[in-house]
Amino acid sequence: MNKLLEAHLLPTYARAPVTFVEGDGCWLIDDNGERYLDFASGIAVIGLGHRHPASTRAAHEQLDRLWHVSNLYWTVPMMELAKKLSERFDGARTFFCNSGAEAIEAAIKYARKATGKAGVVALEGSFHGRTMGALSITGQTAKREAFAPLLGQVSFAFLNNSLSLRAAALADTGLIIMEPIQGEGGVHPAEAEFLRAARSLADELGALLCFDEVQTGVGRTGSFFAFERVGVRPDLVTLAKGLANGLPIGALLVADNAIRGFEPGDHASTFGGNPVACAAACAVLDAIDEELLTSVSTMGERLATGLRELPAVRDVRGAGLLIGAEVEGSAAEVAAAALERKLLVTTCGASAIRLTPPLTVSASLVDQALATLKEVLA
Repeated sequence: MNKLLEAHLLPTYARAPVTFVEGDGCWLIDDNGERYLDFASGIAVIGLGHRHPASTRAAHEQLDRLWHVSNLYWTVPMMELAKKLSERFDGARTFFCNSGAEAIEAAIKYARKATGKAGVVALEGSFHGRTMGALSITGQTAKREAFAPLLGQVSFAFLNNSLSLRAAALADTGLIIMEPIQGEGGVHPAEAEFLRAARSLADELGALLCFDEVQTGVGRTGSFFAFERVGVRPDLVTLAKGLANGLPIGALLVADNAIRGFEPGDHASTFGGNPVACAAACAVLDAIDEELLTSVSTMGERLATGLRELPAVRDVRGAGLLIGAEVEGSAAEVAAAALERKLLVTTCGASAIRLTPPLTVSASLVDQALATLKEVLA
């Protein structure tokens, strides 16, 4: 069936040869009834696990009430979610959209409007999305070159190199943007000193500092925001992936003390703040408490420690349940071999696999995944 349907889809994905029809917690079931242990979570999206009772119930109840009215009007789930996010951030206003790339586009526009400066400093190895603005500030030449020319006035610094960060900044820099942990770029954490340097440089230039937490946010690293782990507060934060446990949603958070930017008519998203997605996201935020965050850290340490003991693993990086393992040989071949053994992992570069299980994963399932990878890497 997959080959037949390929004729009706643009070839933008190199899909694995499996069709999933059902999910339950940390498990997926394919169209042959085979069960797979999901340590991909839809690329760090299904944070609470498939069909989590709270988010599922919230979405169903909202479906029975109201699906859509557009942003010409208020809805209760949108207002509640904005309040919950502001409380988590300790004071922020939110723009809702449908994806991480949309949230990045909003951040670019907001910074330009607020500062009056068009320059952007981003990082080599970064990934911020595939729309034209987000792609322009993605530090991976192979992803950008086919679509040049992109946005001008974008310069790239090196991760954890404060001198290169300062060298990349220009007088017209209005936005400095980075991931606290580079996900697609190989799971490379930014050091606390580097993030502090970015904060200082943004203040010096009158620029806005944005942390792209599309992948690292919503509890993935053991704190709700990854930046909380290092104590550096940004002006802007982008969220998406895990925010609604699988329903499409994105968000740009703007700190209450940041320079004012948008006014009515400056930016929009027809489906942004969708009541069903926002209701599910409210349930997600309620579920991410200190007990769960502690478990994320504990299970992440268990996973990272186990990976370091495996053959052919050269390095293990990350935080919480965002883990990258540098392997000998091809990461794609490792992921394919794991899939054959009913374990889902993703790649993040030619030689690194990425493990992003649901935040609710148990110790026994972590051990099961490690046992499977041991077979694969032997």
